[in-house]
Amino acid sequence: MTALITRDELKAAIDAGEVTVVDALGGDYYAQQHLPGAVALIESEVDARAAALLPDRDAAIVTYCSNPACPNSQAVANRLAALGYTNVRKYREGIQDWVEAGLPVETSVTV
Repeated sequence: MTALITRDELKAAIDAGEVTVVDALGGDYYAQQHLPGAVALIESEVDARAAALLPDRDAAIVTYCSNPACPNSQAVANRLAALGYTNVRKYREGIQDWVEAGLPVETSVTV
């Protein structure tokens, strides 16, 4: 099981620039809203894209998806670990918790 990170710990790590955040929802969900600085990476693309997006296998990485019921963040974390990434944690509560706490999100939608 992937180690967990709390909302407060994740916010502090993002603010300090100490973590790479991975949005495991991708696609339209990522475009609509994602955590600050997050990169989109879904399970089916991990093997092909991880090395380019996440070149440092020892860097702090946090995966997240929509909420605790969503399996995507764990699936991406598992694939990253299988590829040799050593410092992967999961924000289990996901973007739903982040938004409900009133924290900022980014969007990729063009108007």
